[in-house]
Amino acid sequence: MTITTLTPVGAPPTPDELIELSEGAPNVLEGHWPDRRFHAVNRLELHIYKACGEARARALVYPGGGYLDLVHDKEGIEVAQWLAGLGIDAYVITHRLPGTTDARSGNIHPHDIALQDGLTCLDYLSALPSLPLFHFGLSSGGHLAGVMACQNHSIRPAGLLMGYAPINANHRKYKAPAGKPDYPPVQKQDFYDAWPIGIAGEGHGVPKVPAFLVYALHDQPVPIDHALNFVKAIHSVGGDVEFHLFPQAPHGFALRDLDGTHDQWPELATRWFDRIINA
Repeated sequence: MTITTLTPVGAPPTPDELIELSEGAPNVLEGHWPDRRFHAVNRLELHIYKACGEARARALVYPGGGYLDLVHDKEGIEVAQWLAGLGIDAYVITHRLPGTTDARSGNIHPHDIALQDGLTCLDYLSALPSLPLFHFGLSSGGHLAGVMACQNHSIRPAGLLMGYAPINANHRKYKAPAGKPDYPPVQKQDFYDAWPIGIAGEGHGVPKVPAFLVYALHDQPVPIDHALNFVKAIHSVGGDVEFHLFPQAPHGFALRDLDGTHDQWPELATRWFDRIINA
């Protein structure tokens, strides 16, 4: 079976609900659909896209952007629409960014502001009827999804999906390639250093839930060392990980740039969701 992915046309879809979870001015998308981004995030928001029919699970969706901005359309809305078609309520998180200025106080957001915002989202979800929860992130959003899957919260996730995510080899001790410069601002680098996801010696960063990974073999921004470190760590603790590596995939392929064997990844992920939900 071939998965037909989204071809964005017309006006951008609007969320079924927009939940404001912190104070601050409304966030403003910049650019044009379907390539808009949040370059400044004033407040924590959840953009909710409901499942088609009765929901069988929900997902927190973390767009990428290198913790410098948020790729809201390509790695947020389009992913959410796809998940909704699978019967999964999708909650696209617009979190604040480390090292940026809080417009209300003038203070600099700390290195773990995205984690703090993620925990606030979990607190919000904990008041809803129980459903299996997945953390789903692409690029730097995959790193945040991995961080969230490691948290000790009353909501234990059912699974974790990460695509082309810089999850551990941006850490100062595990750099790939060796000698890669630290990332500005310093708060961003500090967050990668605090949470290297999938390093066996960093036990707080090894998720104890089933994981699904998709990576590009020749991805220069995110070398495969990230994924290989993760797979080795999960194997060492007897965990559950499904890992797909695609030779033609570019960085940032998401649900659009599927000219290669990576056109199969949405179907593979669909089967993985079914396995986890129906377990």
